[in-house]
Amino acid sequence: MSPSMVKAIETKEDDNLGSQYQKGVKHLCENGINKVPKKYILPLSDRPNMNDEELNNVQKQNLKLPIIDFAELHGSNRPQVLKSLANACEQYGFFQLVNHGIPSDVISSMIDVSTRFFELPFEERAKYMSSDMHSPVRYGTSFNQSKDEVLCWRDFLKLMCNPISDVVPHWPSSPVDFRRLVAIYAKETKYLFLMTMVAILESLGLVGTTENKTEEDDNIIKEFQDGSQLMVVNCYPPCPEPNLTLGMPPHSDYGFLTLLLQDEVEGLQIQYQDKWITVQPIANSFVVNVGDHLEIFSNGKYKSVLHRVSVNSMKSRISVASLHSLPFKRMVRPSPKLINEENPRHYKDTDFSTFLEYISSCDPKKKNFLESRKIS
Repeated sequence: MSPSMVKAIETKEDDNLGSQYQKGVKHLCENGINKVPKKYILPLSDRPNMNDEELNNVQKQNLKLPIIDFAELHGSNRPQVLKSLANACEQYGFFQLVNHGIPSDVISSMIDVSTRFFELPFEERAKYMSSDMHSPVRYGTSFNQSKDEVLCWRDFLKLMCNPISDVVPHWPSSPVDFRRLVAIYAKETKYLFLMTMVAILESLGLVGTTENKTEEDDNIIKEFQDGSQLMVVNCYPPCPEPNLTLGMPPHSDYGFLTLLLQDEVEGLQIQYQDKWITVQPIANSFVVNVGDHLEIFSNGKYKSVLHRVSVNSMKSRISVASLHSLPFKRMVRPSPKLINEENPRHYKDTDFSTFLEYISSCDPKKKNFLESRKIS
């Protein structure tokens, strides 16, 4: 066989594999694999494998992730909780939110219906595949599948959630209770975001206390009420060689706050003092992280922190990220109240369309987008 014929056969095989990869890692696993395909293998320097010393460091650091008791924000202890919240946003960019008031059956139903969606036949899931980032529903794989040189061990379903009455008819109609359960969860997390955001604004000194709010304060809060909400349901199937790949690469989130719901399988890791911390799931809690927009809005006081997702060989993992920000067309800029001679403006204006343009043309991993908004 001539070299040109061999090359033609190899190219065809690569194209066939490429189309398989675009169908997602769940589809790949359903067809049976016992090793990680080359397309998913990270360069050595980017792999998550850790030696024993690093593993011990991760375990020790677990204890330090701040826990915010949401219920205490509504009592006499609010001033102290606001200080803890400010410290968490400044030092970690992450905190665990407990006693948040969302019923446990709403949370368990969200995990359950998400699991059942990913268990549907591929043909059913594939109905929602789209490359249109403005689509109200989008099923896909990896991190940015059209740009990723190395694919991530993750499939996702992205759902626009605002205005909810307009978008729900576009959501998957199977499982039959999907729309109803997810809509309930979306409304509950929106309210929780708003209450948490009010506390964050108060911790920054941008709004008055609950008793002393002004009309200007109410206008700020109203903008968040009308703001964007994007829900990302993630599925990380068991991986035969988890040390070779990641579920998601190091990245930061674009919005103000992300509320993350996890099942009992660990996988989320955050970067703290140049170490990767594995976040232990706490039942019925949320992991909340500062997004790029809040770092910009706070003029750098609160930090949007790199995080990634590791995978494992034994269990599938489901997580639901609810990303919240101002309305898509609203410009995000540093609050004038947080700019002065000692702390000049550090960031340019930005909006969602700027973000979409950026990720359509560049590599959105790490904190590249946020770095592009900094004033040098």
